[in-house]
Amino acid sequence: MLDHEKQIHDYEQTIKELKKQNTESGIWSDEEIVKLEKKLEELKKKVYSELTPWDRVMICRHGDRPRSVDYIKNICDDFTEIFGDRLFRDDHAIVAGLGTIGGEKFVIIAQEKGCDTDSRLYRNFGMPHPEGYRKALRVMKLAEKFNLPVLSLLDTPGAYPGLTAEERGQGWAIANNLLAMANLSTPIIVVLIGEGCSGGALGMGVGDVVGMLEHGYYSVISPEGCASILWRDASKNAEAAEMLKMQAEDLASFGIVDDVIDEPQGGAHHDPEVVYENVKQFILKNWKKLKGVPKEQLIEKRYQKFRKMGAMKIEPEAAPQEVK
Repeated sequence: MLDHEKQIHDYEQTIKELKKQNTESGIWSDEEIVKLEKKLEELKKKVYSELTPWDRVMICRHGDRPRSVDYIKNICDDFTEIFGDRLFRDDHAIVAGLGTIGGEKFVIIAQEKGCDTDSRLYRNFGMPHPEGYRKALRVMKLAEKFNLPVLSLLDTPGAYPGLTAEERGQGWAIANNLLAMANLSTPIIVVLIGEGCSGGALGMGVGDVVGMLEHGYYSVISPEGCASILWRDASKNAEAAEMLKMQAEDLASFGIVDDVIDEPQGGAHHDPEVVYENVKQFILKNWKKLKGVPKEQLIEKRYQKFRKMGAMKIEPEAAPQEVK
């Protein structure tokens, strides 16, 4: 249970107890129960309309939030996984393969965190090694060879920062993916389903269309990391989350993401089936738009899309004050 949901939980438990009492003694009328349920709905609307950026980060990190493997299972008609980078080993933080969505063939690459202790250790908590990015690139080159669109699902706290990853060229692997994806001659659809931290996400995030779930976040650094650097105090993560402007609506206004995909009230974990359908429709809608675009135009538009991101505002210099 998240902090902002405690009041809702207590109210729900009260109604549940009253209903239980009602079956035994009939103290409460049906009209009174209905009134309480209406008040509960009003409370939910109020709480979820006043979420802070940090509250939304907590929703994004919720243990029951659907993971990449859940999306693949629920939006794909079929899926065949591909393993390994053919250079070192298979990275379990990256799931890649061939799938069919709504009758359309896709090559899918996805960052996977895991859902419990064992799977999180197996998936390295969704932090890819260099071989993970090379694996993703190998599969994308396969998509280019057979003229298939690429679907990339992003959900990572960042690329693995350990010594072994650096020894095997972590920075180079991410940079090479950025260059390769910018020039890939097949459509790329990116969906950010959870966390999108730093180059770890961007190394699989260059696309013709970038969609983002309502309560995901996309940032150059985590709120905790930002707070540690700016204030040397990780407890100021809520302030950092607000300053980073990393929520979906902020990024849409900056042109970083193209579309915000709706989630159920309170987050994707409250009704995953709704989110699966919303993501599926987003993918098919944009594939329909991209499938007829000539390759040269596709690459140029993708380049211009990322080239134009960001803006700098220069304030006019103040006139020098006269010294008396």
